[in-house]
Amino acid sequence: MEPASPIPSRTQTLRAWKEQGGGIAAVLPIHYPRALLRAFGLLPVEVWGPPRVDPAPGAAHLQPYVCSIVGNALSFLLSGGLDGTDVIIVPHACDSLQGLGSLLLDFVRPRQPVFPLYLPRGRRESDLQFLADECRALYEKLAAITGRAPSEVELMKSIRREEEADGLLAELHRRRRVLPLSDLAFYRLVRAREYLPAEEFAARARAVLDGPPADPRPGVPLLLSGIVPEPMALLDAVAEMGGAVVADDLACSGRRLYPPGTSTDPFRRMAERILNGPPDPTRGSPIAERLRHLVGMARESGARGVVFYDVKFCEPELFDLPLLRRGLQEAGLPSVHIEVDLNDPLSGQTLTRIEAFLEMVAGQPAEEARR
Repeated sequence: MEPASPIPSRTQTLRAWKEQGGGIAAVLPIHYPRALLRAFGLLPVEVWGPPRVDPAPGAAHLQPYVCSIVGNALSFLLSGGLDGTDVIIVPHACDSLQGLGSLLLDFVRPRQPVFPLYLPRGRRESDLQFLADECRALYEKLAAITGRAPSEVELMKSIRREEEADGLLAELHRRRRVLPLSDLAFYRLVRAREYLPAEEFAARARAVLDGPPADPRPGVPLLLSGIVPEPMALLDAVAEMGGAVVADDLACSGRRLYPPGTSTDPFRRMAERILNGPPDPTRGSPIAERLRHLVGMARESGARGVVFYDVKFCEPELFDLPLLRRGLQEAGLPSVHIEVDLNDPLSGQTLTRIEAFLEMVAGQPAEEARR
């Protein structure tokens, strides 16, 4: 159960985009205005680590308790992995990413310009205005280095293109159980949103959505939360153990199902979309709001348990976790917490814990899970 045509890799996508005369923006997680970068001819390509990078170059500049997403990103940059990019965007999703931004600005200075992006921790009018102003400031910085000045009409065209792609992304999530894709194939497709041009992603999403539905995949239905499903072999392993991922609250995918904006001001509209996304600890969402969201997703999808799959030392995740798990248990939803390092292979210990969790959930009466 794979898409009809293979999804190009990040490297293939970068090469093709550069050959067309475009620029590349390397973007650290998590939230950023894709449409703004595209309006300047920059293709945003996200850097989630990447996995399986020699951590030594970055370790010389970072504390040992910094997560492997940040550590690997710095190592990847220092080893030349970002040489083909033209600008680096570092959103302030957590203290470690903010520290990386400062490090790249003041100490380990790459040849590319580095632009931090500060995210508010609320949804008030002042938060919306703050993020809109951050987008305007980024516009001015990009204009200075590219010599371009996209008009409001061009910005809105770029925004609508991203809104269309995100609408299709949300539809993939809604219909995931009856799509003719394995969990692994599904995540390969939705994670291609991290680097494919919006129009190419939209075409691939439509090709899957327009096809005939498949029978719902068997297996114990799970909600997957946390940061990023690496190594991706995890998804096939869960399926082989009798599990099926039916809902998603991952930072790399489910938490970025941004709704369309409403403002006619392009900067406010970009800010609206990010702030109106699903609850996320990196945006300071209240724990109670996150709990309601998780329980609601589980009820809608039929998930009978929650797997929190986190990168080690992820403070925003760890802060929420005890109260979230307690609330889920009270709602009749058992959970398990797994911590991984991006440089580690899928361990036997991890697989054993997930298998034991699946067996426990499968043995729980369905009425109790729906309580």
